[in-house]
Amino acid sequence: MLLQPEHAAHIQQLADLLKRNHLTELEIERSGVRIRLRHEPTVRATTTHTVETVQHPSTSSGTAPVAQAHQPADTDGLVTITSPIVGTFYRSPSPDADPYVEEGDYVRKGQVLCIVEAMKLMNEIESEADGRITKILAESTKPVEYGQPLFLIDPGATP
Repeated sequence: MLLQPEHAAHIQQLADLLKRNHLTELEIERSGVRIRLRHEPTVRATTTHTVETVQHPSTSSGTAPVAQAHQPADTDGLVTITSPIVGTFYRSPSPDADPYVEEGDYVRKGQVLCIVEAMKLMNEIESEADGRITKILAESTKPVEYGQPLFLIDPGATP
């Protein structure tokens, strides 16, 4: 298929939308033309020294507030991998598959650690550092917030 000028502009708009909303994949089909864009964003690794607790008031519908994972206070020297989006946290690629990583596993920079699903899009979250997973801070199949710590990695650990 030849790329028409109007298609190029549309593809650029979709690519900008993908990056602006921190999505990893976008697929659209119109008038028999299917466009699929994939972007591998880098997950920002940050070292945090404070923990913020957010209290959610219970709603009248009877649903319990979402339990927030508490990050251990002693994270000096550890790399914290946070969620780049709001979504559902999955430790494995499918319900019957083994988790991507376990506590104690040695990981390499760029290795997939988990998936965060947002609006039916599966976003692979990658390690930003070589090191050992010291703590998994989120529970599989539970919601996570933007910026919520997911993993602690000790970059000083060796394989």
